[in-house]
Amino acid sequence: MHKSSWQNRRHGRRSHSQNPWFRQHGSNERHNAEAQQSPRHSSHCDDEAPSTSSGTAGSSSVPDLPGYYYDPEKKRYFRLLPGHNNCNPLTKESIRQKEMESKRLQLLEQEDKQGKKIARLGFNASSLLQKSKLGFLNVTSYCRLAHELRVSCMQRKKVQIQSSDPSALASDRFNLILADTNSDRLFTVNDVKVGGSKYGIINLRGLKTPALRVHMHENLYFTNRKVNAVCWASLNHLDSHILLCLMGIAETPGCATLLPASLFVSSHPAGGDRPGMLCSFRIPGAWSCAWSLNIQANNCFSTGLSRRVLVTSVVTGHRQSFGTSSDVLAQQFALMAPLLFNGCRSGEIFAIDLRCRNQGKGWQATRLFHDSAVTSVQILQEEQCVMASDMAGTIKLWDLRTTKCIRQYEGHVNEYAHLPLHVHEEEGIVVAVGQDCYTRIWSLHDAQLLRTIPSPHPTSKADIPSVAFSSRLGGFQGAPGLLMAVRQDLYCFSYS
Repeated sequence: MHKSSWQNRRHGRRSHSQNPWFRQHGSNERHNAEAQQSPRHSSHCDDEAPSTSSGTAGSSSVPDLPGYYYDPEKKRYFRLLPGHNNCNPLTKESIRQKEMESKRLQLLEQEDKQGKKIARLGFNASSLLQKSKLGFLNVTSYCRLAHELRVSCMQRKKVQIQSSDPSALASDRFNLILADTNSDRLFTVNDVKVGGSKYGIINLRGLKTPALRVHMHENLYFTNRKVNAVCWASLNHLDSHILLCLMGIAETPGCATLLPASLFVSSHPAGGDRPGMLCSFRIPGAWSCAWSLNIQANNCFSTGLSRRVLVTSVVTGHRQSFGTSSDVLAQQFALMAPLLFNGCRSGEIFAIDLRCRNQGKGWQATRLFHDSAVTSVQILQEEQCVMASDMAGTIKLWDLRTTKCIRQYEGHVNEYAHLPLHVHEEEGIVVAVGQDCYTRIWSLHDAQLLRTIPSPHPTSKADIPSVAFSSRLGGFQGAPGLLMAVRQDLYCFSYS
């Protein structure tokens, strides 16, 4: 009796194992059992690093366990660690970093292979020329679309930088670059390996294909203080000086310093700017600065402080102070109207009427609002519109007459960084570098994203590229293009 029942149970197990449905069902149960047991063993240090390709969310057969990451290549779970103090630090941040690096390498490979990035369907030189001949495009629209087409065809080339100290070029890292009005000079702030910052000016007149060679003029001065803001200043002539806002440290107060551009030239011409002509103004904690080319505020510059704006005359030293409700992170003077536009940490954008006294009322001419801290303010040429970007990655074009947003530019990435915005009306484009290290170019007129350029170096919050775009790189006879500085390298994306 017992023997026959034992044989029946044995026969039943054999029949189940031969049935394909039971075989598949049993394997799934074993797989789930192994998946639940593997986290206990994976908490120890593993000798080989797991791949970080995302497989948990995409596979319905693999359960998503909180605090663990499933690697589809190794078919096992790995524990997500809270920090980097383990011999195998697998965190959500490291997984995200590897995925971003993989995407960046793919985009770089595509750019090298394809060469041309067409932003609009049917958008090529032949169709553009045909529409122009048929009268479907006026001259302005044709020039704008031609610039957009050339932007999509820009190729990356590395620029050779010559200097009297080649060892410094190999170690110092670019922090920011800023082109002057004529785009024949590039002011640079470099982070020195031993600590602090060093300034230089790159002459762009040698920026011609096929040999892209430029020379960097350096000075002997460097500072151990952080550079919060910088702009070109026209004191003696156009772009004769550089205005720097330095953060104070310890017992040294913050200041705004005017450096003559001639400091960066080895030989000083007779009657030219001398190194002794530099001047400094004690200004605590300036977040931003701007130089005025308005005739009603001649030889003046502004600095945005914590809850205050200072407008200072370089000649007389006279100051006007305007109280604000928040830190002022971005500034720009209007050229025709006597207005100074300011962007605040609170998201407010307001204009100061420079004709009003600081004690008077009604000096706020315009008020606009973003949902996050405003990092850049750019006034368009006719001074009827202003463009602003914020720390939420939002870029908006505002109509100053109606105080309404008329266009928004999607795709910019920012979470907390103080990132600039570049507007070029002649080419009809907008350029911005995101916190993800991607340089994006939009059409100014319809907010179409024309180009997304990955960084030539791995993505890092400490290596966000600094860019400068101009229609005449290297002077009036130069070609349009984009300059990108990242780490120790300078790249040129010129029109083909």
